Amino acid sequence: MGRKYQAHRTLAATRITPDQWHAARNALTEVVDRFGALVESADPQAMATADWTVMDTAAHVASVAWLNTSAVVSDDAPLPMPGIREHIAAATVDTIHTGLNPALLQAYPERDPDKVVSKLRASIDEILRATATADPARTLSWLGGARIPLAGLVAHLTNELLLHGRDIARAVDRPWHIPHEYAAQFFELFLVEIARSGAGHILDDDRRVHQGRIAVEFRSAYTSPVAMVLDTGNVWVEEPSRDNDVRVYFKPADLSLVLFHRVPRTQAALSGAVRVWGRRPWLLAPFLRKVRLP
Repeated sequence: MGRKYQAHRTLAATRITPDQWHAARNALTEVVDRFGALVESADPQAMATADWTVMDTAAHVASVAWLNTSAVVSDDAPLPMPGIREHIAAATVDTIHTGLNPALLQAYPERDPDKVVSKLRASIDEILRATATADPARTLSWLGGARIPLAGLVAHLTNELLLHGRDIARAVDRPWHIPHEYAAQFFELFLVEIARSGAGHILDDDRRVHQGRIAVEFRSAYTSPVAMVLDTGNVWVEEPSRDNDVRVYFKPADLSLVLFHRVPRTQAALSGAVRVWGRRPWLLAPFLRKVRLP
């Protein structure tokens, strides 16, 4: 039976289309305007996370955007901040909070709200100008030797703004909206595409490697169905098959908050925003121990 299904498995097609690329660029433009207005009106010393003030958080996002002005040019373009390239190469999901992120905050010490927001807006404007006629499927070198498409970089930037905007808004008791359509772009253009293009060693850890194949099918009203496969430490994406082990229905904004540890899995499950079923649903746990976000 397994061999019969194996013959019908197909690697997933790219989710990058001209419409997706246009929508991702528009989303980045809209969210950076909201984020900038929020930062400029917030108490700069309020604690947005356990360790970062509002302005630390904003400076982190601005430094990521500034760094990406080089990434969209070429893999070997000079970086705007010194001493960062080694942290990019060494980054993993488990070390990014102790390696790359502190290095970025040290390399970009500005904390004045107007100047940070100005740097953020200028960097995103530069990225959008530089990529106006580019191929959104062109892959770029990313953290830990991973490869992401240009469209994935744009979707990742939007996601940074959305997640950290939520952190800031909660700290200063302001409303903040994460549209499902924008979170869906992060899922399809970044998460799916990084699995297609190559995750490098970004998921490396010292845990015991789960032996065997785990196929998790993801479905939502905002994305095309896709299966992410983990097989003895290796990750790729396929079109859904009848013998997938786990099926996950999700609302994209809620799934993003779960994956980035902003909302407990139990809360998302109880609300119906993330629903899990399938022939071997218990395999979602070892899958998520490996396929995870910071």
